[in-house]
Amino acid sequence: MLSEPTQFVLFDVTFTYTKQDADTATPSKSHYYVTGDMLNPNRPNDWTSPVDYRNGTVHIRIEVLEKPPGKEPTKWTLCYIPNHGQGNGYGCTSTDLYLDEGVYEKDVPMTEFWENESIIWTEGIKQMDLVIKDDSGGQGHAHKREDFEKFFPTKVRITMVQVAKGATYDPALLTN
Repeated sequence: MLSEPTQFVLFDVTFTYTKQDADTATPSKSHYYVTGDMLNPNRPNDWTSPVDYRNGTVHIRIEVLEKPPGKEPTKWTLCYIPNHGQGNGYGCTSTDLYLDEGVYEKDVPMTEFWENESIIWTEGIKQMDLVIKDDSGGQGHAHKREDFEKFFPTKVRITMVQVAKGATYDPALLTN
C-alpha cells in the first residue's frame, strides 16, 4: 500500500513585477494572482484528511532575483483563497521583510496566520493572491507609496510547500 505524501508544492512561480503591473492588477492593485495551472493541479480537495495539511506548516521560500537599490524593507503577503470561505473569506501569511536580493525561507504553522480560520479547509483552495507591501503593516501596498521606485521593478521566485501535521519540511522536493 502506498503511503500518502507528507508534503507538496502548492506553487512555484517566478515573475517580474512592475509598478504598471501593480497599478493595473484586477480586481485588486499590488496583487499577483496565482491561478489555474500555476497552482499544483494535484493539491488536495480536503486539506484535513486523509493527510492533515490544515494543522501542519507551510514552508515559504522567496528568492529575490532583482530588487531596486536602497534596501527598502519589502515583503509579500501570501493569501489563501478558498473554494468556500467563512468570516472574511480568506487568510494570509507572508514572507519575512527583506532588504536585499537573496533567498529567504521560513516555516509558518497553518493555525497561526491571519484569518486562517476563515478558510473551509475541507473544501480546498482555488487560488493564491500575492501582495507586495512595505513594512507598515496590512495596508502597506507598495504601489501607494510616493517612493514606489524603491519597490519596482522586482523579480522574485516564490514557492510554498505544504507540510502535513507531524512531518518535517524536506527541501529535496524543490527543483532548481
